[in-house]
Amino acid sequence: MKNLVVLSGAGVSAESGIATFRDAGGLWEGHDVMEVASPEGYATHPALVLDFYNKRRAQLLEVKPNEAHFCIAELERSYRVQVITQNVDDLHERAGSTNVIHLHGELKKARSSKNENEIQECPGDINLGDLSKDGSQLRPHIVWFGEEVPAMDQAIQIVSKADVLLIVGTSMQVYPAAGLKDFAPSTTPIYFVDPAPSMESYGNLTVIKEKAGKGIPMVVDLLSFNNKNNSSIL
Repeated sequence: MKNLVVLSGAGVSAESGIATFRDAGGLWEGHDVMEVASPEGYATHPALVLDFYNKRRAQLLEVKPNEAHFCIAELERSYRVQVITQNVDDLHERAGSTNVIHLHGELKKARSSKNENEIQECPGDINLGDLSKDGSQLRPHIVWFGEEVPAMDQAIQIVSKADVLLIVGTSMQVYPAAGLKDFAPSTTPIYFVDPAPSMESYGNLTVIKEKAGKGIPMVVDLLSFNNKNNSSIL
């Protein structure tokens, strides 16, 4: 089975009703992004930041995976699939994807404010006074702007071995995640699904100007067609 790597972003979860970072002039659910997604914002008003993520965590109980999530999970029938997502929700897992790396953390986990490797499950709220095992305040297990992306090296290794690369629901303009596609082998076919793509088709890159739910099935059809053609040639 070939290695199919999926790089997914907020556009995939948006179809389930989860707001994206960049909507409404850079606001996220009415807040300036840097106010709720930076170490400085957390240091200035920790209670507000904790409440913000408590509400995002509660929202996960109200939404479900959409067609895009299920279609990606279904690809595991034909490929060794590794999902590398910028999303902090668990919708890929709930749809059935079994190999998921969260570049920017996970809403349903919490971690120590002092040690980024001290991580625990977090099914409910985090409040001021809730402590990690090391005695520090628990904070959301989210990679904020200005923080290191711990899973980046692992993601690079995975992309470097991709036989097929599918990019969906992300503008590919936020680094370091945007640079991942450059680590794919030069012969690897890349499919980029986005309703407002930041690039055009060229060489081994195929751009599909659609939302995730419609575009991913189109990629599946293309992959099936290409595989049949290759089999006929052989």
